Amino acid sequence: MAFGKLYLVPNLLGATQPEKVLPAGTLDVVRKLRHFVVENTRTSRRVLSRIGMDCPIDDIEFIELDKHDARNLDLMENLGACLNGDDMGLMSEAGTPCVADPGALVVDLAHSAGIQVVPLTGPNAMILALMASGFNGQAFAFHGYLPIKSPERQNAIKNLERRSMNNNETELFIETPFRNNAMLQDLCKNLHPSTQLCIACNITCDDELIISQDIAEWKKFKGDLNKKPAVFLIYATFQSPRRK
Repeated sequence: MAFGKLYLVPNLLGATQPEKVLPAGTLDVVRKLRHFVVENTRTSRRVLSRIGMDCPIDDIEFIELDKHDARNLDLMENLGACLNGDDMGLMSEAGTPCVADPGALVVDLAHSAGIQVVPLTGPNAMILALMASGFNGQAFAFHGYLPIKSPERQNAIKNLERRSMNNNETELFIETPFRNNAMLQDLCKNLHPSTQLCIACNITCDDELIISQDIAEWKKFKGDLNKKPAVFLIYATFQSPRRK
């Protein structure tokens, strides 16, 4: 018996209509799937209901990825449907799977078993933010979350600025949304006034906010970033066309 395929299913980034950000081809594939590996069943059911599946939601199998023991995944437990010839979907809580989430471990398991992995097109917050930043898209790095406490956080911010300057590289990271305002304050305190910072909030949503400017300008910012999913991008080459 031939194995089924593992489809990497992009999720919405916020309260957006699926047809606005997911191509018709992606929606067609997702609507036919009956087995999903997810981070959270409740939120995944809600998203698939909005997409409009070809069968009742109660007929769909949801397998929650154990994030506390993700490195000891059981092949049959997580990908048994594929082994039995059925296609499966791997869905992140937001955006594309395997980027800033533990889904890559499932994909690695699929490869080791000879299961075909098929990435589907959809929104990725990091790539969309990089596209909109005006920073270097030829050399960039994503760093996940920075340390919460100082001086580790202060050192991490300065190290990213130094790395960006030395490598002419855009540095991307994310933060827990309720810490966004504190993160901006820390960036303004620890980055050079000429370093460029882009903050992209609620990407693809109706209240999307993307601002790209130097730290000197960010120090004048009066907006509220609290509880808004955001991507932060640092670019410290000091050779921006805006300053030539």
